[in-house]
Amino acid sequence: MPNSTQPPQTFGQLPPSTFPGERLGLPEHGPGSVARVGRRFAAYGIDAVLAWIVYYAFFYESPWASLLVFAAMNLVFIPTIGGTIGHRLMGMFVTPLRGGYVGLWRPLVRTALLCLLLPALVWDSDQRGFHDKIAGTVLLRR
Repeated sequence: MPNSTQPPQTFGQLPPSTFPGERLGLPEHGPGSVARVGRRFAAYGIDAVLAWIVYYAFFYESPWASLLVFAAMNLVFIPTIGGTIGHRLMGMFVTPLRGGYVGLWRPLVRTALLCLLLPALVWDSDQRGFHDKIAGTVLLRR
């Protein structure tokens, strides 16, 4: 006989979580927990300003240079130091969902989708952006 206090689950549906990252086996708060939206937006803002400064100093005539500088920052810094300058300043790092080295293809996929911006604005109940879900990464707190 089913327990009447729990809602019925359908095939393929995950149980509801009480905090972001619970279904991923991550802690609710502190180091190793999922980075929340405010930190992520702040890091994005820092990275965008840094990309704009480089663009303005060296590539002012090219309209796409700012986006290319932003992409280059992600492609260089995520595999080497674990995140962008904005991530580091906000106390975050990018890691594969299953742990280990992030590699080269994950930052490439993640950055391509992040440059479209829309995938970064759509996230799941674990507060992982669509760009992180596709790349198999998660943005965690240090």
